Amino acid sequence: MKTFEFSIIASGLDHMADDFEDRFFEAGCDDATIAFARGVIILAFAREAGSLEAAIASAIENVRATGAQVERIEPDSLVSLSEIAHRAGLTRQAISNYAAGKGKRALGFPRPVARITSESPLWDWPDVASWLCAKGGVSDEAVAEARAIQQANQELGTPRAAAE
Repeated sequence: MKTFEFSIIASGLDHMADDFEDRFFEAGCDDATIAFARGVIILAFAREAGSLEAAIASAIENVRATGAQVERIEPDSLVSLSEIAHRAGLTRQAISNYAAGKGKRALGFPRPVARITSESPLWDWPDVASWLCAKGGVSDEAVAEARAIQQANQELGTPRAAAE
């Protein structure tokens, strides 16, 4: 068993209710830190399971048992250059060079998938992680986890995941 860390963004419960936190604890979310911010419930899990997929599935089931609606799983698959650098443990400058196509090592770096015309485009983390993995920058496990979270969001039918 391994401990997997991810967050579930949920809605539909009154965070001011006296039994708010107790509902999650009693539903099996005793391995999550609960917060309410920006109008949503945030459950940061550190869940033991045989796989990330199993951890996410059981957490979703537990959250739904409270009466809350699961909106999405994070970390999000849409990432900025800064977030790519953070997740990969590389410098922002190195990632910026890859994205700009500077140098032979940058060949084939994925294109942005959102906000392409803005000054802060976004990339698909699973695609970037796959590219970085091929270059030795992240592990196969990081790629698998990125794909598992993206798949979970697609199965939830999140608007952004459906559009990707």
